[in-house]
Amino acid sequence: MLGPQGAPRLLLPPLLLLLLPGSEAAAGKKTVVQKEADFDKPYTDAVNGELLNIYAFNHTVTRNATEGVRVSVNVLSELKETPVLFVVRQKEAVVSFQVPLILRGLYQRKYLYQDVSRTLCQPQTKSEVEMQFFYVDVSTLSVSNASYQLQVTRVDNFVVLGWALRLPGAACGFLTSPSSPGQYFKYEFPEGVDSVIVKVTSAMAFPCSVISIQDILCPVYDLDNNVAFIGMYQTMTKKAAITVQKKDFPSHSFYVVVVVKTEDQACGGPLHYYPFSKDEPVDQGNRQKTLDVVVSPAVTSQAYVSGMLFCLGVFLSFYVLTVLIACWENWRHLPKTKLCWAEFILLHTHTPGVRVCVCAPGRPAGHACLCLVSHAAPSLSTDRSLENMAGRPRLDSLSSVEEDDYDTLADIDSDKNVIRTKQYLYVADLARKDKRVLRKKYQIYFWNIATIAVFYALPVIQLVITYQTVVNVTGNQDICYYNFLCAHPLGNLSAFNNILSNMGYILLGLLFLLIILQREINYNRALMRNDLQAVECGIPKHFGLFYAMGTALMMEGLLSACYHVCPNYTNFQFDTSFMYMIAGLCMLKLYQKRHPDINASAYSAYACLAIVIFFSVVGVVFGKGNTAFWIVFSVIHILSTLLLSTQLYYMGRWKLDSGIPRRILHVLYTDCIRQCSGPMYVDRMVLLVMGNVINWSLAAYGLIMRPNDFASYLLAIGICNLLLYFAFYIIMKLRSGERLKLIPLLCIVCTSVVWGFALYFFFQGLSTWQKTPAESREHNRDCILLDFFDDHDVWHFLSSIAMFGSFLVLLTLDDDLDCVQRDKIYVF
Repeated sequence: MLGPQGAPRLLLPPLLLLLLPGSEAAAGKKTVVQKEADFDKPYTDAVNGELLNIYAFNHTVTRNATEGVRVSVNVLSELKETPVLFVVRQKEAVVSFQVPLILRGLYQRKYLYQDVSRTLCQPQTKSEVEMQFFYVDVSTLSVSNASYQLQVTRVDNFVVLGWALRLPGAACGFLTSPSSPGQYFKYEFPEGVDSVIVKVTSAMAFPCSVISIQDILCPVYDLDNNVAFIGMYQTMTKKAAITVQKKDFPSHSFYVVVVVKTEDQACGGPLHYYPFSKDEPVDQGNRQKTLDVVVSPAVTSQAYVSGMLFCLGVFLSFYVLTVLIACWENWRHLPKTKLCWAEFILLHTHTPGVRVCVCAPGRPAGHACLCLVSHAAPSLSTDRSLENMAGRPRLDSLSSVEEDDYDTLADIDSDKNVIRTKQYLYVADLARKDKRVLRKKYQIYFWNIATIAVFYALPVIQLVITYQTVVNVTGNQDICYYNFLCAHPLGNLSAFNNILSNMGYILLGLLFLLIILQREINYNRALMRNDLQAVECGIPKHFGLFYAMGTALMMEGLLSACYHVCPNYTNFQFDTSFMYMIAGLCMLKLYQKRHPDINASAYSAYACLAIVIFFSVVGVVFGKGNTAFWIVFSVIHILSTLLLSTQLYYMGRWKLDSGIPRRILHVLYTDCIRQCSGPMYVDRMVLLVMGNVINWSLAAYGLIMRPNDFASYLLAIGICNLLLYFAFYIIMKLRSGERLKLIPLLCIVCTSVVWGFALYFFFQGLSTWQKTPAESREHNRDCILLDFFDDHDVWHFLSSIAMFGSFLVLLTLDDDLDCVQRDKIYVF
């Protein structure tokens, strides 16, 4: 009797001979029964150690059409020690599996499945039409009969071309489980489409599943233990998305493979308890999952061009706006200079009725001139008096500290103690050091942060390139926490849009540096011509901290871009380190404005910021749920707040030594017990009390609530302290009779509005590395801007603008004091 293609029905296939015991095969004790079989027809039969069944199927294969074939089996007998072996022999592939199917989980847990289904990989054909055969061999080593049921069916909608391309929103739904691991479909790229996004959704989070994109090759890796061997893959609970590019698949087609895992731990689910016996299988429960697959076109090259032009247009417009404002300021500069000189001359004129005129060079008197008349007592806006508010004394000389006001001692520390402990201080009291010394001191801020940036950025860039390479080579998309529904690849980068959106930090940081450079050039020119206004009026000009702030903003953009190359748990500090530095530098700059002589040195400032970054890393790695860590951190936080408060209150004129307990007791006794008296420095005390209340509250919140995102919690502490100090500065500025000019006022209003919108987009939370990759993808959302940028990209845009605006506020906040002598500018 002859089978298909003339093969004897009882002739045992050579491959099968290798699978059977050699002695039995050689002795001919095995009975082989080969049957013609049809699709969609169930076959119920039995096999034993002496009987082997072969089912022969044939189907027509055409070159331009792909047909999916699925083999489903169910063993009706309980045979754990002698399972039934199924071998599917095709033209170019062999698939074998046993039933009960044993799958291993974590810690070698065993899961048994009686119902198993596999989808066959269709061999390619060069002919227009070809009749192909495949065989299903069923065997077992059991002495008794093992009953089973076999059915081979064709898969409907195996080729998914046109699901979402021709019918937008249409989806393919199917049911899958670990025992039916071979759920995969073929997609063919249509003409004109270079990339697509495969979206898989499910109403249920568990069981955990894996979505894989594989090339059209046999065999297809569709089991839990081998799905990661080839292609791109990611775990999934309710949502998954993979962007696929045509250039990565030579056949211009690929398989979409869906596998349900035996356990849910990879998706953040619980683990089953250990069985009582080591070899006892774990009850797998009902591990079936219904999923919907949608394949839709990804963005075109025009979207990439539009996105880049949008970024350049938005941020280069700030350059144009800066040039226009600079021209306007130059146009207003001459009247402003005249007014300042007239006021400065009259400040030293005590004779009433004196008329002072300042004219433009080369013009006769009366043309383009500004004239002021002195009165019996100076009444200019620069002679602001707060005696009615605070009863502060007014000094008439240029320096508020004369030789008669303190004892002249050889020891300069004694000089400092006398000056800095006065009840009322003016900027001139804290601007006594040589300008060249201070300039070098504050320039160190810039050179230090530039050095830190180089040494920090180089290994960061190297590391993220390695991460991206690993993702591209292994195909494991669980390594990086992208918003996969809006992640547009370019070259080797998986999410180019998240990197591009950081351009604003770099461009606006560079613009801020150019603004500072222009201001410094103008100031140096004024000093070279011995301009008394530049020498003796206004807040002392030191630009080193401003340069450091601009550099920090540029580095924030660079390192944020590096972080978004592959955002994950191990490189989060790339994105936050320079945020801490920006917050710290802004506070230092705000303090430096009225305390230029006693501001912290660059070395101590960066050492403190390094400690903050150290705690950030330790908190993220060890702080989650660790009571001991939170107790230690809260104690350090409170002690640091107290020490800093003491330093600020006494203007640095105190020492941390063994005598401090005695001095504390002495102060408590003299000021609280013996005679109750109020604080000498009321303004400083108000600020420090408010600061301590806020910091103690934040420490208590952290100790009680123990937030999971420690990095953001630490950043919130810095931002709260910065906002508190900034609000205090503005309130005290207005209280002291000073005013806000138009430009800083507009910057404050606009920056506040932009910060509000930026924080809204920041808290959208499109992904989080505090959860598993599958759980993080549940937060993914579609693009919202130009079909190219997501919410987090908009946060990058707005936050870079808001930071730039905040820097401008610090730069221009005290421009109204440019004509005011320093011995009349209050320190607070």
